[in-house]
Amino acid sequence: MPETLPVTIIGGYLGAGKTTLVNHLLRTANGRKLAVLVNEFGALPIDEDLIEAQGDDLISIAGGCICCSFGSDLSAALMNLAELKVRPDQVVIECSGVAIPSAIAASVSLLDGFVPDGTVVMVDAETIQEAAVDEYIGDTITRQLADADLTLINKADLVSAAHVTQLETWLRTLAPSARSLVAEHGKAPLDMVLGLGANPRESQQMGHADGLFESIALPCPNSLNGEILARKLTSDPVHIARAKGFFVDELGALKALHIVGRRFDISDAPENAPLGIVCIGLKGQFDGDLIRKTASEAL
Repeated sequence: MPETLPVTIIGGYLGAGKTTLVNHLLRTANGRKLAVLVNEFGALPIDEDLIEAQGDDLISIAGGCICCSFGSDLSAALMNLAELKVRPDQVVIECSGVAIPSAIAASVSLLDGFVPDGTVVMVDAETIQEAAVDEYIGDTITRQLADADLTLINKADLVSAAHVTQLETWLRTLAPSARSLVAEHGKAPLDMVLGLGANPRESQQMGHADGLFESIALPCPNSLNGEILARKLTSDPVHIARAKGFFVDELGALKALHIVGRRFDISDAPENAPLGIVCIGLKGQFDGDLIRKTASEAL
């Protein structure tokens, strides 16, 4: 490629709102051609009205943007972007919820034609401070924050203004070189998120913290009451850190379910979204048999 492509990395713990932010960026690209890379399409429900065409590994978005799935081979996906006839203006990589952004930035910096262009770490305003001192996931949280060039304090509508102010002060101790931005529902200005122009940091040891987690997939072949299922999955003693997926409700409508801790949200799902719900939890607390038994009462 004649010029390098800037790559913005979006990180943050499970449920912080990364997917919501990505959809917002695609919706407000305003002619800027974004190429979004995600682990798998099932983890990123692109707003249906944005989609122009969809293939096995690429979704064409209105306005010239695209979304690509990279699975376990990020480098190959980036190199495939270099061969597209229509060159994107910016690449956005959505990390998994337990990834360490500096490790991904280090991989990007090794590829000719690409340059890391800043790391955005999403923060759940309501839960981040409690999560940061958790004996199991606290280290992952603090390592993610240390990589931030911008901390995006999301879900500010769930806390008070005083809490947001206190949170900004707290974040400066964990991400001293990052500036912060407050948002609701992932609605952050595109020009504030992209083009940070930051120098990549030295990669931290261990690029992924997924060894701390377990997951199971719940098939949803039949229609179900999503609210009943969500309430059962967020009840004691079920310990789910994050769950998301798609199901058909009792009226035959395709729905998306998102669970973060004890909160849940049910919304309309994109057409042809794959049925099933993935549940993620911490090893030692995560009981797959209990989750299946609890869910079976609603399924």
